[in-house]
Amino acid sequence: MYQINALNPKDEGHQARKRFGQNFLHDQRVIAKIVRSVNPRAGDNIVEIGPGLAALTSPLIGECDALTVVELDRDLAAGLPARVPHPERLTIVEADALKYDFTQLFQAGRPLRVVGNLPYNISTPLLFHLLEFGDKVKDMHFMLQKEVVDRITAVPNTKEYGRLSVMIQYFCKPTFLFEVPPGSFNPPPKVTSAVFRLEPYETKPIIAKNEKALARLVSHVFTQRRKTLRNSLKGMLVEEGFEKAGVDPMARPETLSLADFVALSDQMVS
Repeated sequence: MYQINALNPKDEGHQARKRFGQNFLHDQRVIAKIVRSVNPRAGDNIVEIGPGLAALTSPLIGECDALTVVELDRDLAAGLPARVPHPERLTIVEADALKYDFTQLFQAGRPLRVVGNLPYNISTPLLFHLLEFGDKVKDMHFMLQKEVVDRITAVPNTKEYGRLSVMIQYFCKPTFLFEVPPGSFNPPPKVTSAVFRLEPYETKPIIAKNEKALARLVSHVFTQRRKTLRNSLKGMLVEEGFEKAGVDPMARPETLSLADFVALSDQMVS
């Protein structure tokens, strides 16, 4: 469990704080690759979560006319203006991103572009928190452990495919971009990381009648992966519901498509 922050060379003496799970990104090639992936432009409404020591913040702010950062560590937030070029373009929000209302940053005609190096221990709830503002977000570029990114981007009939895959893909188009080795950080984490992109759908290709029911069903069946759908969904779905959904009741959850899960959730008993 770690937070990846960008390490500015002049801040090499800064000690990563264990309580924030900080591992600072220092590989300039990786930083440049992330910035190219984001492709910031003048006029973009970019929000960076967890800017840390600003090595990613600095190249981003050099390419756009305004940048907002959300930072929980007060000491790091206080030092940010001195670490970036064009500090007049920087807006600092000292807040917990898990609780922050990102609608405050939305401007008409300027949807949010969110960038973040996320600590694993809050990554899943933070992703779902951000999806609550999906209609105001153009795209999101994040770095997480590769194993988590593999789950987010997984397809049916793979061991990585699960709740996170289905629910993220219901709201967004995910794209795996590239891996980042442990040696790119100081101190190096024990796992490989990866950068990925999420693009919230303006119009979802598949729409559930009840999104809360969909979330409940998906979460339930993947806690019982080895059970057939008929067994795991007893009391949640009547037998004829499988036929109406066009789903084999003897199937297991990892074989189902997003469309299958939506069809099943539409047949759930109240």
